[in-house]
Amino acid sequence: MSHQVNYATVTEALNQLEKKGYTINYRLSDIGIVCDEGTFSPEQFDIVEVYRYEGQTDPADQATVYAIESNTGLKGVLVTGYGATSNLSGNILKKLSLS
Repeated sequence: MSHQVNYATVTEALNQLEKKGYTINYRLSDIGIVCDEGTFSPEQFDIVEVYRYEGQTDPADQATVYAIESNTGLKGVLVTGYGATSNLSGNILKKLSLS
């Protein structure tokens, strides 16, 4: 996992990651991450880059941007908001918290 650059905003991070080939939009599920191409358990993807953002005045503005690559080579992003991971399985929480 890499922390090479700090982007000023979530939008800037997403735009720059897209230029690097992270074009898939991943979503969280109880068993892993999901995209139109399939569902991936924690063992089937790697978190390559992570960017965290905290709102200056509003905790609801907190977000984390994950650059993710599946074991099949699909590169994409997952954006989570504050408290978004509260209902997920232990394995997916462990994977996301290690980044």
